[in-house]
Amino acid sequence: MTIETQNDLEGLQRIGRIVSLVLHQMLEKLEPGMTTAELDAFGAGLLAHHGARSAPQITYNFPGATCISINEEAAHGIPGPRRIEAGDVVNVDVSAELDGYFADTGGTRVVPPAADVALRLCHATRLALDNAMLEARAGARLNQIGKAIAQVAKHHRFRVIRNLCGHGVGRALHEEPGHIPGYFDAQDRRELREGMVITIEPFLSTKTSIAEQADDGWTLFGPPGTRSAQYEHTMVITRGHPIIVTRH
Repeated sequence: MTIETQNDLEGLQRIGRIVSLVLHQMLEKLEPGMTTAELDAFGAGLLAHHGARSAPQITYNFPGATCISINEEAAHGIPGPRRIEAGDVVNVDVSAELDGYFADTGGTRVVPPAADVALRLCHATRLALDNAMLEARAGARLNQIGKAIAQVAKHHRFRVIRNLCGHGVGRALHEEPGHIPGYFDAQDRRELREGMVITIEPFLSTKTSIAEQADDGWTLFGPPGTRSAQYEHTMVITRGHPIIVTRH
């Protein structure tokens, strides 16, 4: 969507704050022995408490309120009986709707004791998001977002998962622009416009550039031993720094 009124901005900020709160409380809650279903139920309760609805559930009938992906799972992990273990790299993606506005956020936590490569992966992915947001301004080429992400991945010797990307959001979970790559595409001539609402979400991996779909029809994963991380914000494009709505 494109922001047209102050009410639009305030509506996005309300739901953005909620998904940010839920994400951070879920990441703080997770511990060894907990199942992903238990963690998701905790998140579902928080969303309900704030009057928000799970975006993947109402949009795609996803079998969970949130997406929880562990280790080799890169995205769209279905909450279930899998138990979180010490050393796991756990990604949580929270998107929700309130009063007709949608916001989407995500983050990754390593359950102690953390392997050095896992900590470096998370650091690099957070840095990729931060650097990409510096490129997100009205009039800039959309491909500068992917260029910034790819530069960080290369410097830290990780790979960008190329079939997972950012997207437009606001009045629906996925809107135009429908594909904001995490790599540089010189042929992409699209420009960011003032008021545009998008997500930026770098996915970095230790081993793979392409995530495959599991038999469950949802989970995207890499080869055995792969570790992946994702961080995500929803933002409004301005002539200067973007307005990040998924912060609290």
